[in-house]
Amino acid sequence: QVQLVESGGGLVQAGGSLRLSCAASRNIFSINAMGWYRQAPGKERELVATISSGGSRDYADSLKGRFTISRDNAKNTVYLQMNSLKPEDTAVYYCNAAVRGRLGGGVSDYWGQGTQVTVSS
Repeated sequence: QVQLVESGGGLVQAGGSLRLSCAASRNIFSINAMGWYRQAPGKERELVATISSGGSRDYADSLKGRFTISRDNAKNTVYLQMNSLKPEDTAVYYCNAAVRGRLGGGVSDYWGQGTQVTVSS
């Protein structure tokens, strides 16, 4: 079973920065897209950003310019640099990865356990 382990969440004041990391391990042949989603209390989970294996990035329109997604394919790790944080960025942030477990196998979606980001005003 593929495991995604997130780190880097926490409490930060408005205007501050945080960097989230998510490392994938176990039973990985290759990873296609990786991404970050978030879910605020009482709201649905929403896309933050995704990045393909080749480095193509896609962001939620409202977050462009403040958040940057990157990945290290050698480490099977995806990062999310969050700058100029606002109280409305408060949410649980989830890592997602589309993983091929073996050569010729299918691709399955996996999720991390989530990491809390709280931005105080």
